[in-house]
Amino acid sequence: MSRTRRARRIQRVLAQTYPYAVAELDFDDAWQLLVATVLSAQTTDIRVNAVTPGLFAAYPGPRELAEAPAEDVQEMVRSLGFYRSKARSIQALAARVVDEYDGAVPGTLEQLVTLPGVGRKTANVVLGNAFGVPGITVDTHFGRLARRLGWSTQDDPVKVEADVAALFPPALWTELSHELIYHGRRICHSRRPACGVCPVADLCPSYGEGPTDPEAARTLLGYELKPGREDLLAGFMAGRTRRQLRAEGHTLSA
Repeated sequence: MSRTRRARRIQRVLAQTYPYAVAELDFDDAWQLLVATVLSAQTTDIRVNAVTPGLFAAYPGPRELAEAPAEDVQEMVRSLGFYRSKARSIQALAARVVDEYDGAVPGTLEQLVTLPGVGRKTANVVLGNAFGVPGITVDTHFGRLARRLGWSTQDDPVKVEADVAALFPPALWTELSHELIYHGRRICHSRRPACGVCPVADLCPSYGEGPTDPEAARTLLGYELKPGREDLLAGFMAGRTRRQLRAEGHTLSA
């Protein structure tokens, strides 16, 4: 089987496994997604989602954030770690968006990557999820799975992005990013992938890096696939949003 054909078969299986896969950061518009993605560096989306409601309530837009006292912004993001540098980054980001783009988040990769704290990965997240512009988000999970699945041999994220982009039509890039990241967080872990319950095990050249016994592998599952969280999985499969599920009392952590 050719690499392209196998890659697309894997994607179809992942799409069936995670039909609810979306960006795991909560946001209402491009500005909120941009800030949340910058804040997510070296922390979890769950922690960011706990902080951003208060941050956006206090500073609804880039102008308010740019003009806020630095100490107040630092205190609001303190729980995320590196809070001083993160506060500086999002305030510098806000100031640039106000000064150069009249408070509106720019909608091209070339413009986004010039903003403070915004690299190619963050830009692709915003483009794909807020503007509908196809993009591949190569985070640590995506890069790891791209190598395990034989889609790339590269470590550099830009080279991984180019290798994977060559295997799929642009219309699938954003969806694929979500699916691969979901799979990396839930099943294909960095140290002990749950190979024995992996839906693409028969297509994976790295099968066997983790436990192949289904019972042993099942104990490694995370998030909504974790044993005992069947109600949460059913909620996702029924189309409920992350906010709705939290309101119903579900914990969305691993």
